[in-house]
Amino acid sequence: MNVEIINIGDELLIGQVVNTNAAWMAEQLNLSGFRVYQFTVVNDLQDHILEALAEAEHRAEVVLISGGIGPTRDDITKHTLCKYFNTRLVFNEDAFRDVEEIFARRGYPVTELNRQQALLPENCTGIPNKLGTARGMWFEKPRPGGGSTIFVSMPGVPFEMKAMMTGEVIPRLKQIFKTPFLYHKTILTQGVGESFLAAQIEEWENALPSHIKLAYLPQPGMVRLRLTGEGSDEDILKQQVESEVLKLTKLIPEYIFGYDDQTLESIIGKLLTEKHATIATAESCTGGTIAQMLTAVPGSSAYFKGSVVAYSNEIKERILGVNAESLEKYGAVSEQVVTEMAVSLQAKFNTDYAIATSGIAGPDGGTPEKPVGTTWIAVASPGGVYAMHYLFGDSRERNIRRTALQALNLLRKKLPVAQ
Repeated sequence: MNVEIINIGDELLIGQVVNTNAAWMAEQLNLSGFRVYQFTVVNDLQDHILEALAEAEHRAEVVLISGGIGPTRDDITKHTLCKYFNTRLVFNEDAFRDVEEIFARRGYPVTELNRQQALLPENCTGIPNKLGTARGMWFEKPRPGGGSTIFVSMPGVPFEMKAMMTGEVIPRLKQIFKTPFLYHKTILTQGVGESFLAAQIEEWENALPSHIKLAYLPQPGMVRLRLTGEGSDEDILKQQVESEVLKLTKLIPEYIFGYDDQTLESIIGKLLTEKHATIATAESCTGGTIAQMLTAVPGSSAYFKGSVVAYSNEIKERILGVNAESLEKYGAVSEQVVTEMAVSLQAKFNTDYAIATSGIAGPDGGTPEKPVGTTWIAVASPGGVYAMHYLFGDSRERNIRRTALQALNLLRKKLPVAQ
């Protein structure tokens, strides 16, 4: 059973608004066992919307539409749906009572423009909107070969659409369509590229049962591996997927740092909290990124003491106490300097652990000996200091992100797991 999503709005096509609705809708549908066949984004032109509706009708059993049902002149979706379904707008008393209640709660009078929100296509079923004035609209159009195509129009405002989807639309669709159980499990890896990882797990991947699929989801600094199982028995399906996860964990334990929605910074926070340990960062090329990631975790004040963004050699020397001779002889991007940064910070901030980074993020500043992407990371711990050299690439944004993730993962590996 195919679902197509149509998002309406000029703002989506000119890049003024990012189309987060489609991604969220697809995720929720997938979790409920519905497969999204296609996304379509159209502008606020009636002919374009009509064309998209007609094409979607031939491809999908369910067409979900968001956007263009507000009270202003550029919101033309209701009028377009009337034309498509050969009907007219009629005044809906229930919808108007909802509008009146919303405006009464806000202390505003209902204007004629707001009153138009109670006009709905005559042959649709209205869907309540608990968070706004624009009701959703449910249509069923007979198919030539039997059955019907379901069209559902919802607001484009994300929080209104989300409440309508989860509270009304998906439950109604599940009453009509029998969907399989889908179970997703995501394995988070760091420190290995996608192609190398694929070669490492090829034999395991080839042996996966036919109803369990693997997807590679790479991003700067990490690769997510998503297993998706499909079946009729939810408990058995979960057991089968988790069994494959266990096999993979034993196969590449050095690269796996977590699962599903976990983050490196939250995992590190938990480990530091368990050990009653503290951390600080000395950042050059990452410019405070690692500190920002660590402090984004609630409760991080219990273990994070602070950071020095030592971007210039002057600050490395004057604030962190890096030896001037080391800077002169080896350069700021070197094992010697990054090690001194970490050890000095650990002592000055009196922390159990310290991270230091120094690199050439780019796009300029590289040399034949130290090209753009050259990076040194050091982690100081109670057992000593450990430094690693990397050559990441020529993209500044990706280099900063990859350095931050690599640094956090090096720290994670140095943190003993509580027994």
